[in-house]
Parts: sequence; structure tokens; C-alpha cells
Amino acid sequence: MAERLRDAIAKARAARMVGLARSAGDVMVNQRAGHVGGAWNALKPFEPNPVQLRTSRVVAREGGAEAAPFDLMRTKILQQMRTNGWTRLAITSPTAGCGKSTIALNLAFSFARQHELYSLLIEADLRRPTLARLLQIEQSEPPGPQMSDVFTGAAEFADHARRIGDNFALGVNSRPAGRPSELLNASTTPQALKRIEAIYAPDLVIFDTAPVLVSDDTLALAEHVDCVLIIAAAEESTIKQIDLCERELAERTNVMGVVVNKFRFAAPEYGYGYGYDYEAEG
Repeated sequence: MAERLRDAIAKARAARMVGLARSAGDVMVNQRAGHVGGAWNALKPFEPNPVQLRTSRVVAREGGAEAAPFDLMRTKILQQMRTNGWTRLAITSPTAGCGKSTIALNLAFSFARQHELYSLLIEADLRRPTLARLLQIEQSEPPGPQMSDVFTGAAEFADHARRIGDNFALGVNSRPAGRPSELLNASTTPQALKRIEAIYAPDLVIFDTAPVLVSDDTLALAEHVDCVLIIAAAEESTIKQIDLCERELAERTNVMGVVVNKFRFAAPEYGYGYGYDYEAEG
């Protein structure tokens, strides 16, 4: 199934011209000194519960065999982003239930094990936020952080961010936000992102975004990111859904590739029951 899906994606891609070249802009020189280092240190620390991570299928925190598929994706993504001077990566899916948030968390933890790399994970799926639940942040500190308040300009990132380790921070939502499409289309959202980058100078910003075919939320955000990675579910996502998702995104940003998730296979080399197949944009 995964091979047929991959081949179909490649054929659909070849049948049309895909190519919106978004200007990479100036590559940010990241210096972790002075006020930047102080800003990172001032973020509220959070230590995830290892049992909860395992329950949520987040396996890339410590590395090892189970983290290997995510480490492979990490390296490919990092190489492509560095080559193009990109710093903002959106992760999305055609529909709900493809596992995009779980993959976003695993990738973020994989990036965090690159100790010289400072990265942010920002939850931009404002209709069905899940990151706080997956990490059990809202249970430990009710009512919990709300990244949407940062997008409106009503709060600073530091008010709602949590730092895990020295070089990884995330902004999550403990509850759905009102009028998410209007918020992501508002001028306050790109202004908030620029302010976050100015203060924290991250090497990489990952956005966990809403499914593309469910609402226009991700299309609104797409013009503010450098590239996007599509997560599809084997035996659930159809070729038509993936192709439509890719077409919509390719009009607005660079489609980095498609990850086929949830295909079961015997993989003793990884020891993990779910498969991840990365199909890069060629």
C-alpha cells in the first residue's frame, strides 16, 4: 500500500508544474549570548513525564532504535532547509487523524537532541489543539498556556511558552481558540512570529497546523512559512486528498515532501510498530 501510494504521489506531482519559489530571505545568524540567551533561560521550564510520552507515542526524546525513523527525517529536513536558507517548517495533513501532531512532537524532540540547534514548536492548529494533552501540560498547570493569545497580540510568547531542556521550547493551546481562520489571517499573527524570532533567534520554527481539507486555517498561515511537510495516513488518506492538499499548498509555499504514516510492518531494525515513509519533493 505504501509503495503504491508513494508511486501515485510521484505521478501526480510529475503531471503538473509545481513551483512557487518563496524567497528564503536572509539567513538568521543565531547567537546564543546576551539578551537572546537570557530570553531562553527566562522561559518557564517543563519536564515531560516519560510514561506520558510513551503513552502518546512520543519516542524521540532520548533517541535510540525507536527514534531512528524520526532522526532520518530530521537529517533530510535539516539538510534541505539549510541548503535553501529556510527556518520555518509547517507540518500538516489532508484530513484529521493522520498523526501529524505526534510526528511534529517526535521531530521536535529529535531536533532538540542536536544541542547546537535551537528550535521552537508552535501549535497553529487552533480548532483541535492536542500538544498540551499529549504532554499533559494543562493538567499540571490549569488553565494552561494558550498560544492563540500570543497570535492576537494580547500576550507575549514567554507568557505561554514552555522550555524543555536548554534549546527547545514550545507554544501550545490548552483549549480551542475562537475564530481561528480570522486570527491566522490577521496581521497580528505574522507580527507575533517576527517578534518571537527577534527575541529568541531560533534556528528552526516548526508549526503544527490544521488539516488542509478541513478549513482554510493552514492556507492562511502557509504564506508565512518557508516550507511544509504533508503527513498522510496509509489506507486512510486517498490519492485525491493528498494531491489536492499538495496543490493548495504548492500555490503558497514550498512543499518539502509527503510522509506516509500508520502503515504497519515488521521492522526489527527499528523495533517500532508504525512505519514512516518519507517522499521528498524532487
